[in-house]
Amino acid sequence: MSDDLCCTYLIVGGGIAGVTCAETLALLRTNPSERILLLNESSLVKAVTNVVPLGKVLNRFDVEEKDAQELTANSQVDVLLDQLDTIVSEHHYVRTVAGRCIKYRFLCLCTGARPNIIDKAKGNANVIGIRDTESVQQFQKRIHTASRLVVVGNGGIASELVYEVGGMEEIHWVIKDAYISSTFVDSGAATFFRERLGKKEKDEGAKPIYKRMRYVEENNLEQTSTVGDADSSNFASNKRGAALGPDWHRAFDIRKHGENLPNAGKVTVHHSVEIEAISDRSNGEKFPLLVRLTDGTEIECNLVVSATGVVPAISWEGGCDRPFKLGPDGGLFVDWSMRTSVKDVYAAGDVCYAGWEHAPHWFQMRLWTQARQMGAMAARSMAARRAGEEIYQDFCFEMFNHVTTLFGYQVVLLGRYNGQGLNDKYEVLLRMTPGLEYIKFVLVNGRLQGALLVGETGLEETCENLILNQLDLSPYGEELLNPDIDIEDYFD
Repeated sequence: MSDDLCCTYLIVGGGIAGVTCAETLALLRTNPSERILLLNESSLVKAVTNVVPLGKVLNRFDVEEKDAQELTANSQVDVLLDQLDTIVSEHHYVRTVAGRCIKYRFLCLCTGARPNIIDKAKGNANVIGIRDTESVQQFQKRIHTASRLVVVGNGGIASELVYEVGGMEEIHWVIKDAYISSTFVDSGAATFFRERLGKKEKDEGAKPIYKRMRYVEENNLEQTSTVGDADSSNFASNKRGAALGPDWHRAFDIRKHGENLPNAGKVTVHHSVEIEAISDRSNGEKFPLLVRLTDGTEIECNLVVSATGVVPAISWEGGCDRPFKLGPDGGLFVDWSMRTSVKDVYAAGDVCYAGWEHAPHWFQMRLWTQARQMGAMAARSMAARRAGEEIYQDFCFEMFNHVTTLFGYQVVLLGRYNGQGLNDKYEVLLRMTPGLEYIKFVLVNGRLQGALLVGETGLEETCENLILNQLDLSPYGEELLNPDIDIEDYFD
């Protein structure tokens, strides 16, 4: 095969943003000669499946790990296993680590983000960063010889890890905030969740079978590539996997197995502190690590898990012939159509910074929901540009929306669900039924600005409508969340 390849659309990255972009382009393509090429470092890609609409913009979905060949078979998207090295935008081509030249008409960068490992732990073999499938598999192997675990971070992955891991004598959860899971919820919901820590019911049998196909890397990359393969020795050691999906913990049994092991160990939460130092202890110690916190607490442990967020992955080796405009968080600055500052180069997902003027109820968070939405928007924009058509921003960017699972509960986040950007000039209505549901409405001048729904509340579409149409709810006051009133029917 020639070292030079040509395509109409080149997408870099096999995560949710990249695969969604490729699949959307395949649907929009009217001319079979328009080639779509996905450049990915791994033979596995992440695809959105089982989409369930919960409202106008809100969707619940699963993320399935697929072999790259499935993408080719189902969507006629070509996949090349290689790694981006250099972008030469002036002449519309890129070079890969394996030395290939790929000419493109439009380029979309969906390289995602990399784990933000705590500084004190970099280079320590007993500190693992959790971000992708490969890192979870490494964690699975390590916990079999561990009895005391330290988890650092306060987002979704850290929260689910603390809840799901089993067989440990002790788990120490180190958070810099005043309450758990603050990335997603308020202190009230954190108290609601806190009851679940260390109290997970004992399983009667094995963990339920994860009923989706799972794949592993092929040693012979040629078996999984549909276009051609780079020399794996050039880049395999630097491969970065795609982000974990919304139900990653169901795909992995992150428990130690053996008789008389606890299903959920004792969980100690260390609030409002950070890691000050991590020291390796002498060989032969039961606990090889000594962790010191900023409040002076010292913890002996076998393993530290760093789940402290991500930073945009824009560090391809050869760079670009023209500098990209970056956002304040280091992401690629994009406009509402997902265009970067470099001609004919787009970006989507965790790698980008949403640089347009946002709708009143939308803001950016690096979540799989927004990766999917941005990937689809980038595809629509590139296809419209190719056809010379005018398009408008997708309606999903009118309101922040996200569905996830925390501590075994469905969690729905809508609009300014924690009062983000409202300068504390808002009122809150709450309804909580311990062990069942937690509902929070955020209102300004009687109009709903955001909602946090924990549990099977059935209020998703109602809240979505009330945020979008900004109906004055002042006449209803606190009765709005009266459990004896079915507001879903009332505002239908």
